[in-house]
Amino acid sequence: MRKRSAKTQAVPQPGESAKRGEIQPGTPLLWGPRPHNQGVNFSVFSRHATRVRLEFYDRAEDGFPARVIDLDPARHRTGDVWHVWVEGVPEGQLYAFRVEGPYYPACGHRFNPSKLLLDPLARAITGIEHWDFEKARGYDPSAPLPDDARSAENDAAAMPKCVYTHEPFDWSSDGRPGHSASDTVIYETHVRGATIHPSAGVAHPGTYRGLVELIPYFQSLGVTTIELMPVQEFSEEELARANPVTGEPLRNYWGYNPVAFIAPKGSYAAGGARGEQKKEFQEMVAAFHRAGLEVILDIVLNHTAEGNQLGPTLSLRGLDNAIYYMLDESRRSRYLDFTGVGNTLNANHPVVREFLRTVLRYWVVEMKVDGFRFDLASVLGRGRDGCLLADPPLLESIAEDPFLRDAKLIAEAWDAGGAYQVGNFSEHRWAEWNGRFRDDVRRFWLGRPPGAGPFASRLAGSSDLYQSSGKTPAASINFITAHDGFTLNDLVSYSRKHNEANGEDNQDGFDYNDSDNCGVEGPSDDPGVESLRRRLIKNLLLTLFVSRGVPMLLGGDEFRRTQLGNNNAYCQDNEISWYDWRLLERHREIHRFTRGMIAFRRAHPVLRREAFYTDAEIRWFHPGGGTPDWQNPAERALGCLVVGGGEADVVLLFNSGSESASFALPAAPGGGAWHLAADTFREAPHDLYEPEREPLLENPSLYRLGPRASAILLSRR
Repeated sequence: MRKRSAKTQAVPQPGESAKRGEIQPGTPLLWGPRPHNQGVNFSVFSRHATRVRLEFYDRAEDGFPARVIDLDPARHRTGDVWHVWVEGVPEGQLYAFRVEGPYYPACGHRFNPSKLLLDPLARAITGIEHWDFEKARGYDPSAPLPDDARSAENDAAAMPKCVYTHEPFDWSSDGRPGHSASDTVIYETHVRGATIHPSAGVAHPGTYRGLVELIPYFQSLGVTTIELMPVQEFSEEELARANPVTGEPLRNYWGYNPVAFIAPKGSYAAGGARGEQKKEFQEMVAAFHRAGLEVILDIVLNHTAEGNQLGPTLSLRGLDNAIYYMLDESRRSRYLDFTGVGNTLNANHPVVREFLRTVLRYWVVEMKVDGFRFDLASVLGRGRDGCLLADPPLLESIAEDPFLRDAKLIAEAWDAGGAYQVGNFSEHRWAEWNGRFRDDVRRFWLGRPPGAGPFASRLAGSSDLYQSSGKTPAASINFITAHDGFTLNDLVSYSRKHNEANGEDNQDGFDYNDSDNCGVEGPSDDPGVESLRRRLIKNLLLTLFVSRGVPMLLGGDEFRRTQLGNNNAYCQDNEISWYDWRLLERHREIHRFTRGMIAFRRAHPVLRREAFYTDAEIRWFHPGGGTPDWQNPAERALGCLVVGGGEADVVLLFNSGSESASFALPAAPGGGAWHLAADTFREAPHDLYEPEREPLLENPSLYRLGPRASAILLSRR
């Protein structure tokens, strides 16, 4: 190892403060800070540490602690867990750890007592807005081999601090909505982005409280479940790039880079970040529950903000790098990277498994969330060598955990290492973001192969993906768009991505979006272009809400939110990403259609049952009669009869071709005549009729559907 000199600043030593309170050994049980007998028990895991110090701070910007408690291995260590009980710790006390141990990157160890470490189970973090990532790095930037050197500079003044907070919250009036899969409609949104734009008109923009102000809107739209993009504490300032167009610094807007796993994002709290974030998050969840809305978190358990071997030392790296991360066995100074951000958590190590279950339990038990969408969930199925396991113990233990039994578990069933497990992620009760639904539905409506066959499979619940493992359509989270990719408006407005503002030479983001600009790249005043775009948006929405499975709507798609063609707006904390609520008035037609289709789905349970269709329940037909040619990628028109079985029978018609199609209609099995419920080729308000006002078809045996359009017929006796 090459040793380099570095600017040094004395590491704080015990006995620097007059502040005192009784200290006892404490208990190793229940990692993290826990109140006990007029004091607080602090407990943290580190197998390879030789010394652990707990430091208390008065202010987040302080470089030296008000008190240092040196943990004696003989009294304050049980196995691999270090613990101490401290008397009289007040609510809001700031704290952090320093840990000594071997610094041998070649063996996977990166202990550095110069680095202040965050408690990975801190309930809150403060001082994030002043975070200097460069100061937190674990090496001397001037060293030729920076990953084999370490800085001796005390970084405390540049590091955020953990906040001790255990203020009780009254959940006595809280009741979880508990929506079944068949009733669930998910709305994916961003806490800050939903209300930070002035057009939101809320009293607390960009915060948990601001989101609460949108509850009446969510209720009127008809969604049941709000999926929040990451709220685990992260640093918006970690990026070192600027927008090449405007020169403005780029920020980590999405938040997929956690620094603490159970601490709610402090900047999303209206009242401050010294513990207020926890209370305000709880208040938000309670308000949503009272309104009958569920809250699920897009949670990141696959990597951290510590990056690769050149990244900062913030928490897990300094606590026990060799345990927490997957390392390259041929060169243990390097990290295995299946996440695309430099490191990968060693999720199936027994210690890390227990840690991750603790994280999930906390969010469910103490914060009352209703479930999770797991970012890059395939990583959680990889063993310590990075290979995908046949029966990953972590996935099974999460599914069978008694504390998580009622929580919704949704996997993003792929990762940056090449795994794509849609349809076979786990045999347990996991649901999945169905990327095949997104792709096949887009391709059908935007005129590309594979045509009608895969489209029909997605609409019917994707039995080809889920039935063989004993799952139902409830395993399929159906979506057309999500935060990652084009918005729905941009999907029909851009043929290629426009990510220049991200500062990566437009190299980031998907190159293949199955999009169609309808003849003009970007915004257009051409009435014909706009008419086609509206029609395609309605087709995609109609398909989403008549398909079996659980629909997910990207927030803002219901009023044509645009990111100006940026399909990877992770670093755009500005009007590219923010919800411009003025669009709601401009695109009332799309909002009305979305709201109406959600209501239509709710009114017709036959479309959303948690079972795959049998041959007797659904009958597919070609416009001229007979069965569609499923093997023909050019098949662009098809229909199906869904037998109501006591409910109204439904005919769904789809024509993605450039010419009109005349459909010979089957007789309604339950008797009665066909009424028109929706036709996207028709102008509003005749594109979607209100319940009980659907007009009777003039010709009960034939329906002519315009090009690139869809329709719904209902039988009424």
